[in-house]
Amino acid sequence: MLAFFHILKFIQGICCSFVKITHPPESEAVLLERAHQMAGLSLSDIAHSLNVHVPNNFKRHKGWTGQLIETHLGATAGSKPIQDFAELGIELKTLPLSYALKPLETTYVCYAPLVNISNLQWETSNVKNKLQKVLWIPIEGERDIPPKERKIGSPILWQPTELQNEILRQDWEELMELIALGKIESITARIGEVLQLRPKAADGSALTQAIGLDGEMIHTRPRGFYLRKSFTEQILEDAF
Repeated sequence: MLAFFHILKFIQGICCSFVKITHPPESEAVLLERAHQMAGLSLSDIAHSLNVHVPNNFKRHKGWTGQLIETHLGATAGSKPIQDFAELGIELKTLPLSYALKPLETTYVCYAPLVNISNLQWETSNVKNKLQKVLWIPIEGERDIPPKERKIGSPILWQPTELQNEILRQDWEELMELIALGKIESITARIGEVLQLRPKAADGSALTQAIGLDGEMIHTRPRGFYLRKSFTEQILEDAF
């Protein structure tokens, strides 16, 4: 309970200093300072400083919050398959929370490779690269809170423990083996202890190549790796 109280304290707006950011952070300490300065502010506060309009809802604006926070903190990666702060080796992830201060949704990590995967290894995978160090930004996420009023919480700079890294590796290897065996269509979100594979596309019309059961090329929906809510909830509890 102390963990969640600590997050709630910042979300309720106790810390409200604000500085407009115009350049990438030159160090981890600077990035953390900027993230702490956001704690207690609303999405409207951040958007106003950047002359950005806050949408009334996120039905047609998925990913808007993350892009806003990235811009404010000085991230430069954009859509490239690298960490948001590649020079610092840090990925940025927003974490929408419920009133009970629990994650409301799974966390997208990156796209899953579906072809040319014979030489891929966990140590050089994009999943491991993205998750080697993450700056988590908790944000109020209940749907009845208007986007412009949602408050930003205290940041968490996280690195996986040996045990967490091992579980992630096992999940990744199991999923990648199924992809290599041509079983992409049989992979469900139930597979994987902390990491899962799900379709990642705006709609069902977006298709990409994948390996079929007989080794032939088939067309299927793009897939993405996601962290389960139970995993990110544990990160919150451990941090506070």
